[in-house]
Amino acid sequence: MADILRKEIQMSFEDAVKKVERLSEEEGFTILLTKGMHDMFKKKLGVDDFPRTTFILACSAELSKMAMDVSADMALVMPCSFVVSEEDGKVIVSHSSIMKMGVELGFAPEGPMKPVIEETGRRIHKVWDRI
Repeated sequence: MADILRKEIQMSFEDAVKKVERLSEEEGFTILLTKGMHDMFKKKLGVDDFPRTTFILACSAELSKMAMDVSADMALVMPCSFVVSEEDGKVIVSHSSIMKMGVELGFAPEGPMKPVIEETGRRIHKVWDRI
């Protein structure tokens, strides 16, 4: 089962987003998109009071290719993402393994994905441990 990593951090929301972006890039991920869902909800739905929630979509070309070499369907769950959110006045960072989710959803077989899951986990934890 895919794990959900969650931790509260002691900094402002904006600084948390910048820190996750910076640490991800330092560990070799490319930031594809940083998007505030709360902004979209306000613009498209007129919702003014949704807690700030920002997705940081990060990709490693090497890890993505490894996964897609096992199964092209793995592209359906990429890229990796971190979420920075506000919950009850606290800033929370979270992440879940898309590589494990891809296997659980049947997009790729577990055996050939095992080295991809392990390497992705190793690299993500280098970021996670520094957040």
